[in-house]
Amino acid sequence: MITRRNSLTLAAFAALLPFSARAQGTERASAFVKDVGDKLVAVVNAPGSLAVKRNQMAHIIDSSVDVDGIGKFCLGRYWRQATPEQKKQYLTLFHEVLVTSITAKLGEYQGVTFTMGRGKPQDEEAVVSTTVERPNSPPTTVDWIISNPASNPKIIDVVAEGTSLRLTQRSDYASYLSHNNGTIDALIAAMKNQISQSG
Repeated sequence: MITRRNSLTLAAFAALLPFSARAQGTERASAFVKDVGDKLVAVVNAPGSLAVKRNQMAHIIDSSVDVDGIGKFCLGRYWRQATPEQKKQYLTLFHEVLVTSITAKLGEYQGVTFTMGRGKPQDEEAVVSTTVERPNSPPTTVDWIISNPASNPKIIDVVAEGTSLRLTQRSDYASYLSHNNGTIDALIAAMKNQISQSG
């Protein structure tokens, strides 16, 4: 027989379950960011050619970042207007642009270190704060937004000093498309040009 006292205890326990699961998700997200951060720092600070480091970065990005999800987010409402072939081309190019943008600045981050901060739940995601330091530059606060923190953590955004990289990219793409009659092929051509120039 369930007494009123027992039912209150059960209710309290049930209420704690979501918080416990979220706490575990936050802990896993923090461990995930620590692992990814250590790998990134190791690549940046290691000797070797840019080509080798680019391949290593691409591997880290593929395994830890939800590139397709970010790409769709950055295209915004235009994603629904794109043809299957345009979507395929765009996502392939988005991956290349992401890797190219990161590896283009590798030299600027030689000697980089990062310090873990606190993690916290945010809706269905987790936010993990870090401090990034590099020689001759002030420390930078970087927040990593992690989706599915408890089951399959992936990076879906990086917020540096309060600026969201995916929101900035989405705004840039929207601006470009609005000045080019919403033509997705024009954006695809611009992305190809961006990659070829950086190569």
